[in-house]
Amino acid sequence: MKALVIIPARYGSTRFPGKPLAIIHGKSMIQRVYEQAQQVVPDIWVATDDARIEHEVKRFGGKAIITSVEHQSGTDRLAEALSSIPGALKYSVVVNVQGDEPFIAAEQIQQLIQLFKQPDTQIATLIKPITNTEDLMNPNKPKVVIGTNMQALYFSRSPIPFVRDADKIYWHIAHQYYKHIGIYAYRPQVLLDITKLERSSLEIAENLEQLRWLQNNYVIKTAITEYESASVDTPDDLEKILNNRF
Repeated sequence: MKALVIIPARYGSTRFPGKPLAIIHGKSMIQRVYEQAQQVVPDIWVATDDARIEHEVKRFGGKAIITSVEHQSGTDRLAEALSSIPGALKYSVVVNVQGDEPFIAAEQIQQLIQLFKQPDTQIATLIKPITNTEDLMNPNKPKVVIGTNMQALYFSRSPIPFVRDADKIYWHIAHQYYKHIGIYAYRPQVLLDITKLERSSLEIAENLEQLRWLQNNYVIKTAITEYESASVDTPDDLEKILNNRF
């Protein structure tokens, strides 16, 4: 299964400008993300909107491509990069590794790639069991409803299903809920196609991009991971992660 990793990394984050260039124990954040991906696949590109990030990637020996500053999502940036990288459509799988997850586990990338051994997989993502009420009720931690074949049926900021015969503080015991771990992989043509879709009513309601894909009947397969997502949105996030990791 020949896989390509693309790491979208923009400079102008509102809450953390220049985030991909933040130094984490002697290495830039983007270098750490790149090196985590290198444990799994040799073919990796950073898709960025800024020459400073491009320069940093080339400094440590990586490959980078400049993309538009107008993209509203990492998915759109990924699709532009896919269209521009020579020979990119020959790959079986394109993995979207976020540029703000310097501690992503190599096993997670491998899990996504393995899901494409199933011929009906068009998009793949990861989920993690919810074990406490706080995560279950937190609208900033989207939940995933899955079928018996591990296909995603729905994503929601609300706890779904509603457990009729239990108090909400016991829902996570009465039913196995899953949180969404936001790393994706796609078949190359699927990635190009989904970025041409109009925003859907479910996506607008929940503000979750993946609902656009489900509402347009794309098959999203899931795998269970034991690792938590550790994205960096603010300088405080980075400090907390460093305190926990080192």
